[in-house]
Amino acid sequence: MTNRQKKINALLQQDFAEILHLFLHRHNLKKQVVSVTAVRVTPDLQIAKVYLSIFPFSEAKHILSLIEEERGKIKSTFAKRIRNQLRVVPDLLFYIDDSLQQIEKIDQSLHNPENPLKS
Repeated sequence: MTNRQKKINALLQQDFAEILHLFLHRHNLKKQVVSVTAVRVTPDLQIAKVYLSIFPFSEAKHILSLIEEERGKIKSTFAKRIRNQLRVVPDLLFYIDDSLQQIEKIDQSLHNPENPLKS
């Protein structure tokens, strides 16, 4: 990954966090927390993969489907924000980042009395 891509990823991550914050308020989703854990753009800047951590995790699929429905509006808002930084507005792909849930499962397994590592 080039330095340019890293800078663009950081810029996009901050912009997406603000846009999604507004999105949650617009849909009256005040009990859910959505954070942008990472943004990865392709070298040609045509695609931006946005990884979201959603709490509570049980609402993740529902919130992701709402975001997918509003993808056009989110991209439009995003385009207005970056029009002075990038010439191309990348297509947006949203993914659920479940790394926190994986860490929690591992932690529970390690504290389980039947942990094979303690034997």
